[in-house]
This record gives sequence, C-alpha cells and structure tokens, in this order.
Amino acid sequence: MKLLQYTFLFVSLTFSINSFSQKDTISPIIVELKPITTLAAVTSKATVTAKTRPKLPLVYLSHWQRKNTIGFDLHEIAFVNWNAGGVSSISGLLKGNFIRIHTREKSEWNNELIVRYGINKQDGLPIQKSDDEFRFNSTFGYRKDTLTNWYHSGKFNFNTQFSNGFKYPNTSSPISKPFAPAYTFLGYGANYFDKVKKFDLYISPLTFKNTLVLDQTLANKGSFGVAKAIYDADGNLISKGEKSRTEFGFLVTNYYKKEVWKNITMENRLSLYSDYIHNFGNIDMEWRLNFDLVVNRYVRANIGTHLIYDDDIKTTEEINGVQAPKGAKLQIKQFLGVGLVYII
Repeated sequence: MKLLQYTFLFVSLTFSINSFSQKDTISPIIVELKPITTLAAVTSKATVTAKTRPKLPLVYLSHWQRKNTIGFDLHEIAFVNWNAGGVSSISGLLKGNFIRIHTREKSEWNNELIVRYGINKQDGLPIQKSDDEFRFNSTFGYRKDTLTNWYHSGKFNFNTQFSNGFKYPNTSSPISKPFAPAYTFLGYGANYFDKVKKFDLYISPLTFKNTLVLDQTLANKGSFGVAKAIYDADGNLISKGEKSRTEFGFLVTNYYKKEVWKNITMENRLSLYSDYIHNFGNIDMEWRLNFDLVVNRYVRANIGTHLIYDDDIKTTEEINGVQAPKGAKLQIKQFLGVGLVYII
C-alpha cells in the first residue's frame, strides 16, 4: 500500500498538469516572409543605394485567430488504518478547449470544440466513467456596419459522448452510447456580441433540434425522447423504435466571461429551448457556471456546476425489483479540479 502511495505521489506531481495558452486573449496567426536582404549586410557597405536599400520583412496578418487549452487533472485519496473509515480512490480527467475565430470588419465566424473525459477507480469496484463530452459550437454573424454589436447570425451546435454510459454498479446494460444520444441545433437569429466585455447573447425564433439515438436497443426503449418500439400482447416486435426526433422551436443562448475578483474568472453558459409543436412552454435548459482560480503562475483550480433539464428525458425508479417510469428530473453535476499549470 505504501508503495502505491509513493508511486501515486510521484505521478501526481509529475502529470497533474493543465496546459493553457500563454495569454487569455486569443492570439492572431502571423506568417513572416523571409526578407530578401538583411540590414547587417547592407549597413556594412560604405554607401546605401536604391539597389542595396534593405527590404524589411513582409508580415501577413491572418484573419484567423486561435486559442488552445489542454488540461489533465489527477486526484487521489487513500486510507490506511483509518478508524473513521473510508474508501481509497483515484481519478483522472482529460479536457480540452480549442477555439478558431475568423474576423472581418462586418463578419465574425466563431468555432469552438470542447472535449472532456474522466474516469474514477475505487477499491473493490471496477473503473467508472466520471465525465464524458464531445461538443462543437459554430456561429457565423454579419452586421450592417462596424458601429453596432448586433449581428444577423446562423448557429450550429453538436454534442455527444465518447464511450458507453452505465447506471453503476450495473455495467451489463448501457443507458447511453456514442451517438446515442447526439444532439444538433441549427437555426437563424440575432446575435449581440461584445468582444470587450466578453458578452454574447443569441436569440433565434427559428431553430431545428434533432436528437439521434443510433443504437437500436436504446431506440426501442424510447430513450431520450424518440418514439419507442411497438410490441404485441405476446411481446413480439411489431415495429422498431425510431432513431431520431426532430423539433422546431425557439432558442436563447448566453455566454459571459468576467474577472469577478483578482485572479478569479467566472464563465457562464446558458441555453434555453422550447419546441413550438410539442408542449410549447416546456423549456429545455442547460446551464454551466465555472470559476477559474489562478493561485500562482504554476497552480490553478476550477470549480463549477452543470445543470440540465430536458422534458423528453424520462427517468426510472426501481420498485420491487422492477424499473418503473418516472417524469423528467433536473440533472446536476458538480466538479472541482486542482493541479499544476504548464504554460505554452
């Protein structure tokens, strides 16, 4: 056990690393062309003529900007002869955030890729998944002049997961899989975007939402709101469950980032959606609130919450050994990460 603790201590100090871009601001991509002649070669001559005049480097400033953030957190707790009891565990989280922005005077194209995957291992239990996300956001906006912050915008969002999900300790029947579910949003609306204040508000009265459940077993159960399979009185399959569900409704999203205290930055993401056709007024909500705490140059911590409410996702409850259907419930996830920071 001591050998495990010493080994983990070494691994924790070595690999508990969050990688962030050197500046919080998104840096432009700069391409420098090689000069034809150098200044030193010219000034070494007695005179400078038109033919020998130094030609300065040509610099091309791209319209693309980028920011990359990659992190890895590793946490461990161990108990040895601990009278109060407890379970030893070790967990790790790999996360990344990649941003590409194309900017013109009257247009803005924002692209963001978010990936997260975490696992947890406790004594006496198999490895469990603690986090799993693949999300891509893209927004293109055009404004009539450079004085306004309002854009005519089109937005596309996609999110799914990397691996199967289970209702632990049961690991024999997955309750989710890659592309089961997968969500896409595609719409058009108005976007208020303030770069200085890092505030983004998007309002779309025309948004299509598509839910994919590409696993037939889950589709037959009617998971994530798709139409479930139909069986006869003897349990024979009459028609398979549908693998997709399309909605048309109203979408509002908000992004806001601000340094609320010294070295403490708040990031807020909110999404509200209501379908015109099915139960208009029932609002699907997704809300993320994250605080990034910079302890010093090498140590950084983050704490946050992730809340989801989707009226189409029904829950179940075990009653006398039988899974009984229940209504939709608020899904809550809380996370805390602390680690060393490596700046590139």
